[in-house]
Amino acid sequence: MAPADPAAQADPAAPAAPRLEWLDALRGIAALVVAFHHGGSEYLPEFRHEILRFIDLGDCGVLLFFLVSGYIIPASLERAASVRRFWIGRVFRIYPLLLVVLAAMLLLDRAGVKPLRAGMLESYDASAAVAAHLTMMQDLLAVPNAVNVLWTLSYEMVFYLLVVALFALGRLDRHSATIATALSVGALTVAAVLPVAALSGRFGVTPVALTAAGIMALAIGLACASRPWLWRTGAALGGVLAAVLVLGNSRVPVWQGLGLLAVMFAGTAIRRAERGRISVRAAAVAVTAVAAALVGGGLWHIEVYAPGQTEEVLKRSWTIGIAVTGLAFAAGMALRNRRVPRWLPRLGLISYSVYLVHPVVLTIFNIALGRPSADTPLMLVPYLVAVLVVGTVTYRYAEAPCQRLGRCLARRQRARPGSLAGNRA
Repeated sequence: MAPADPAAQADPAAPAAPRLEWLDALRGIAALVVAFHHGGSEYLPEFRHEILRFIDLGDCGVLLFFLVSGYIIPASLERAASVRRFWIGRVFRIYPLLLVVLAAMLLLDRAGVKPLRAGMLESYDASAAVAAHLTMMQDLLAVPNAVNVLWTLSYEMVFYLLVVALFALGRLDRHSATIATALSVGALTVAAVLPVAALSGRFGVTPVALTAAGIMALAIGLACASRPWLWRTGAALGGVLAAVLVLGNSRVPVWQGLGLLAVMFAGTAIRRAERGRISVRAAAVAVTAVAAALVGGGLWHIEVYAPGQTEEVLKRSWTIGIAVTGLAFAAGMALRNRRVPRWLPRLGLISYSVYLVHPVVLTIFNIALGRPSADTPLMLVPYLVAVLVVGTVTYRYAEAPCQRLGRCLARRQRARPGSLAGNRA
């Protein structure tokens, strides 16, 4: 999951604000839960099977990530004071580590030890695969994810594009609760009849991927312009692209895609209510609508997709997972003014690295040590330790230097006519 920026400032040259440690703690916990979930499939298959009868920890981790992103990303955009600064920050926070992980998986593929997922380079046009991953929206472009966890970044990018568009229109600040509710209603109504990957099925994977990449580059480029009509046009174009892909080319069922976006906008509504910019009642209605859409959509649409499963178990674990995610976020908020154990915020700092590198570490462990046929809890411990060590290294030498460079470049950007200051609803 892409890193948030709890300490972003309206003036990049100003001293950094105190980090929101409770958010860092939630991000760290979410990343570790996902890493445990995937490691458990290899080293605790029997135990994991029993857990999945009641809760899918992977779903919990991802939903918690999305709530945190929704809570903080729009605030980061506001504090950045311009779309240009926002995109500079996002690019230098997300892409360096993403490129490192993609390079690692490509090397494993070329060395013949671990093919890329779904035979990507053999079954898909290379230009489409590269373009889709550079947009981070491969999950919405009918291109398999080179690393299984990258699908969440597609919805992060969609959220960024929509947030920028809504800010440009002055429709986010006091309308976040309405947007979350509308997405929830859409997930249970129109989304139910929309086909999966319709655009790629109609026009082909490569043309759609290349066209989307070109439109996205144009949209972000225009959104970073200084002339008001240009940056507003770019912001709107990016929002339209995001909406079209979610509704017309999602890999997952459309109800689920809209539900995930609704979760992020629910996070935005919660922060707005906390800051007194919308009513608590409006935020509560939005959160209730989102929870109802996720639960209702799951009970309506979830089907068996692998041997040994039953609909009853899948629907139960999905529903319980949503409840646990909400309770975890609520607990974090309730304790937000209390001191957090120091290791949790530190885990949050490396959470993006933990999230992206753990599939690579797991792959290397499987190659080096083999895959056990029964529960082997002693192998799970060194795997998680290795994930934390590698995550710390990649944060220190890949993430942190590029983040500093991004902040340096942002400081050089003076306020532009395309500034968001004064244009909030």
